[in-house]
Amino acid sequence: MTVDDSGSGEDAQGADSGEDPLALRLEGLILGAERRYTPFQAARSAGVSMELASRFWRAMGFADIGQAKALTEADVLALRRLAGLVEAGLLSEAMAVQVARSTGQTTARLAEWQIDSFLEGLTEPPEPGMTRTEVTYPIVELLLPELEEFLVYVWRRQLAASAGRVVQAADDEEMVDRRLAVGFADLVGFTRLTRRMEEEELGELVEAFETTAADLVAANGGRLIKTLGDEVLYAADDAGTAAEIALRLIETMAHDETMPELRVGMAFGTVTTRMGDVFGTTVNLASRLTSIAPKDAVLVDTAFAEELIRTQDAPASEAEAAEEAAAAEKEGEEPPAYRFGLQPMWQRPVRGLGVVEPWLLTRRDSPS
Repeated sequence: MTVDDSGSGEDAQGADSGEDPLALRLEGLILGAERRYTPFQAARSAGVSMELASRFWRAMGFADIGQAKALTEADVLALRRLAGLVEAGLLSEAMAVQVARSTGQTTARLAEWQIDSFLEGLTEPPEPGMTRTEVTYPIVELLLPELEEFLVYVWRRQLAASAGRVVQAADDEEMVDRRLAVGFADLVGFTRLTRRMEEEELGELVEAFETTAADLVAANGGRLIKTLGDEVLYAADDAGTAAEIALRLIETMAHDETMPELRVGMAFGTVTTRMGDVFGTTVNLASRLTSIAPKDAVLVDTAFAEELIRTQDAPASEAEAAEEAAAAEKEGEEPPAYRFGLQPMWQRPVRGLGVVEPWLLTRRDSPS
């Protein structure tokens, strides 16, 4: 049984089950296979227990389907591959489930974005009287192979970059618990905006913010960890890179009249990485500093400030910088070229983290 335009086959199956015939045709087109198996049959054909198959299926983000005949040969092959990695000793069972979960969560968001923001626009009926239904199938048929190739290309590029960072780690512990600079950038007054703006305007603002932030983070050598609507979380291997990103975010948003003010909080220290996300006290501290940062300003913790001083990206104080400049001038030499300035702020208690001393980060030269 194959997917065709005759309304038979899977369309007839859809009619019997109450499912939309077009949805079934699209499923067949995208998956490239027909529904043949119940979950039990798929697990048996893959040579895995029903319990393990269910764990993999849920980890990928799919709902329980009882014993409906809804799975394809591709589902069986995926189960067989994951189970094979476990049997070969390349992955533990727990790690295989993590692979399924991380892949499922990442691609689920990508798929939702492509349908909501991309496919909807392309499937607007080109002529009066045509329905979106009549346009969707041929558009997907044309786009599918190109999008699939591009997805694999980007994944390989990201995998190469991530593998490079891992092999440069000093030891095995650093591969998981690493010293990173972590930053949160937060739109000020976003909650008030949600009450004043139309939903479409709000969506455009959030998309513009996330796009601008993602581009700046990537262009300046950081990694975007996740976006949370009015907030982005990013990380960098060194404090200087993270500081440059933070100030460029502030400077760029300040020149956009459609954007609210921005505030950034950053911390430097040991960070635990799991499934592309980051956790730990350093991350919590960066988040807390963001909540107390002034508008259009960047606050960093003491460890971050000390790292900038250690790498000579910032002077210990402006007085010390002035002394160094005077000494260099006396000797006929060039003074140290510090990129950033640091101003200690009042110590204050931060919920859950005790008393911290924030530092205000500024730029000492003009951005290139």
